[in-house]
Parts: sequence; C-alpha cells; structure tokens
Amino acid sequence: MSRHLPKQTAKADGGLVAVFLAVTAFGAGFLAYWFVDRRFVRQNVPRAYRYSIEELTTIEPSLLIYRQSRPPIETGLLEAVALDVDSDGAVWAAGDRKILRFASDGRKDTEISLPSKPTAVKAADGVLYVAMTDQIETYSPAGERLSAWAPVQTALFTSIAVGPEDVFAADAVGKVIHRFDKQGNALGRLGQKNPSRGIEGFVIPSPYFDVLIAHDGLLRVNNPGRQRIEAYTFDGHLEWHWGIPSVKLEGFSGCCNPIALAQLPDGTFVTGEKGLVRVKVYDDHGRLLGVVAGPQQLGWKGPVRVCETPEECGSRGLDVAADGQGRIYVLEQVRNTILIFEKNG
Repeated sequence: MSRHLPKQTAKADGGLVAVFLAVTAFGAGFLAYWFVDRRFVRQNVPRAYRYSIEELTTIEPSLLIYRQSRPPIETGLLEAVALDVDSDGAVWAAGDRKILRFASDGRKDTEISLPSKPTAVKAADGVLYVAMTDQIETYSPAGERLSAWAPVQTALFTSIAVGPEDVFAADAVGKVIHRFDKQGNALGRLGQKNPSRGIEGFVIPSPYFDVLIAHDGLLRVNNPGRQRIEAYTFDGHLEWHWGIPSVKLEGFSGCCNPIALAQLPDGTFVTGEKGLVRVKVYDDHGRLLGVVAGPQQLGWKGPVRVCETPEECGSRGLDVAADGQGRIYVLEQVRNTILIFEKNG
C-alpha cells in the first residue's frame, strides 16, 4: 500500500529539493571556477601584467653603479632602527636602548645608554638629537644629556632633520612633520591634508617616515603610501613631488615605498625600499640614475616580495645615510648590519 503526502507538504519538500539542487550547482560551479578557471586566468594574463620575483630582484649589472667598498659594520644591536653619519664621517647607529658611534674604520668607540628605546637619531653641529617615541632628547657626543623635550602628546617620531634654527621631526602616528626651534618649542606642522593648497596628505601605513633638509633649503619627505617624494618649504608649502608606483626599477613598488631617504653631496637622492628590498639613486626630477644594491648585494636574509598591504611587508626594512665623500650607508635591519657602498670608478 503506497503512501501519499498531502499536496502542501509535497510542495514544501519540492521547494527544499530545488533550493538544495541550486546550492549544489552553485557550489560545483564555484569550485570549478576556483580550481580550473582561476588557473586558466593566471596562465593567460598578458605578459605585460605578470612578473616574477626572480626577474624583479635580479639587477642588470650595468645598472649597479655602486659597489660595497668596506667590510660591513656589525652593530651588535638586537634591534637597530636608524643611522646617521656626521660631518667627521663617524657613523651613529640607534637601537635597543642605546646609541653607538663607529669611527670611519668601523671600530666602535662610543656607547650612550638611553632611558628607553630610540626611534630616530640625527647628528648635527656637535649635538645628537635622539627621538624616543614621542619625545626628543639631545646629547653631547660623549653622552651627556643636554635637554629633553616632550612637545607632542601623542606621536611616533621616526626621523629628525636639523637646520640652523629649526628642528623637524617626522611623526608616523600624526602623519605630519613637526617644526620646532632649538629649545623644543613648537612652531607648526606641515603636510596635513589641505585641498586648497594642493596637499593630499601623508599616507603612512608603517613606521617608516623620513624627513631631511636638502641642499636647496627645502624639506624632502617620503610619502610611502603615495609612492613618492615631496618637497616642502619650512612653512609648509608643497612645491612639487616625484615618484611613480611600479614594480619596475624606476618606480616604487607595493603598498608603501620608499621607506628611507638620504641626499648625496652632488644633490642626488638615495631611496630605500621594503618588499623587493632595493636601494637606488635619483636626480631631483625623479629620474632613476642607477642602483646601489638589491637583495643579493645586501645579502638580504628576510622575505622578498611585492607587498600589496603593510601586513605582507611585516619584516624589518632598512635605513640609508650618506657622508660628505659620497659614500652610501645602508642599515640592514634583519641582521642589524651597516653596509658601505661607493660609486664605481
């Protein structure tokens, strides 16, 4: 004897079956797309839109216009964060809870203990300016503390530039450049978003924010989230900017580069990048002049990749500096080592 369901129940069950079949079909289609179509798409992307890490990290020898000229300086720091070179050619490295001075022959001759971890260091006119998160302290070269400033309530100072009367500090949290006098009094801020002045604002995804006073008297600041270098007057007028986002050598790759900036005596600029890990030289119009080093030349031990988000580039990076003889110093933050490069010929 067969059993017949009421018509209403039969309709409900039929609807459930239809939904189940639809979901199953969608799932099968999605899996087919994921395992087949996505692979097909990846394989058929035009070559102009594909790249390999090996191709990007291999630098053509003719473009390598610098060479490592001296043995590396092993800082002995567990977490080196910044470096600078003073007018005498001595190298200053900041990290852990100390500042170290290395003579021109690479020998460590000074160690200054700090109350907390440093975040930036600048040697200027016989004075050391040391940032420790949201405050700045000044020291004599022998380690005597001269002054302590706490000028901003919430900040992360990652770079310091010193002029005859002004001190500028790059603040990665506030995303601005602070201007102070030599006593630590606040004189203003620059770089805030201001459409009426043509200023789009700094995009700082990670604590790599650099400022320097260039030979022409203007500030140069990296804007890593916009992949460019910007030039400002001391009172905050944006004069121009240069830089393009690109994985090619002439551009700045990923989400947030360049991360470090220095200037050579001839007026050209040195930039450092995370992700693909490159140190390059540009003129002040943004034209690439050559490459100082790539991962191979730096002996890089960290990951190498094109980072589309800051999280992908979570490894440590590098800092750059230059001396009066045109030598370029690279603080490689994975091994806490300073490498020294000179121009070929």
